Amino acid sequence: MTTPRDLLIVTLDVAPIRPLERGDLSLALAGAELIDLVGTEALTIEDERIVPGLCPPTGDRLLDEAAASFVRQPPHEPVGDWLWRRGRGLSAAYLDALEEAGEITRRRHGWLPLRAGQAVPVDSPGRRHATDRWASDEPVLATLAAAIGIREEPAEDAAGAAGDATVTVLAAVNDAVMELEAERQRRAIEEAAYDNIWRGQ
Repeated sequence: MTTPRDLLIVTLDVAPIRPLERGDLSLALAGAELIDLVGTEALTIEDERIVPGLCPPTGDRLLDEAAASFVRQPPHEPVGDWLWRRGRGLSAAYLDALEEAGEITRRRHGWLPLRAGQAVPVDSPGRRHATDRWASDEPVLATLAAAIGIREEPAEDAAGAAGDATVTVLAAVNDAVMELEAERQRRAIEEAAYDNIWRGQ
C-alpha cells in the first residue's frame, strides 16, 4: 500500500468534518504520490521545484506514472504546478485502481442494479494498514487528511520530522486546496449575482 491508497481508504472510512470535494482529494493524492516518491529517491525538491532523480519501478502503476510525468529539463516544474497537472481526475483513477485490486467494492441499490453505488473498503490487509496508520496519527497522513477536511489540523509541526521536502509538499497541497476553495467561492458569488440579475433584484 502507498500513502495515496491509504489516504483514499481513510476518506471512504472516516466521516469528514466538512464536505469532501473531489478536486481537493485529487490534489492531496498527487501530494501523497510526491511524498512517497521522495522516499524512493525518485526526486528531490530544490527551491520548491521537483528535480527528478532515480526512477526505479515502485511496483505501483500510478506511482510509476507520476514519476514518469516529471519535467526532466531545467527549469524544473514547481511543486504547486505539478500538483494541479497531475491531480486532474486523480481521485477517479485511484478509485478504479483500488476496485481492480479488490480493495473496495460498490454498494449497490437493490432498486438500481445497473447504477454504480457508493465505494466501500473491504476487509483487507490494505484497509488494516491504512486504519493502523490513521489510528497512530501518522503525521503525513494526518496532515493530508486535515488539508481536505477529514480531520482537524494535527499538532503544529507534526510533519516536521518527516523532512524538508515532505513539509514543502504538504504546504503546497494546503495552498492548492485553499486556492481551489477560493475559486469555488468566487464562482458561487458570480452565479448568485447572475441569478439576481435575472430575477430583477
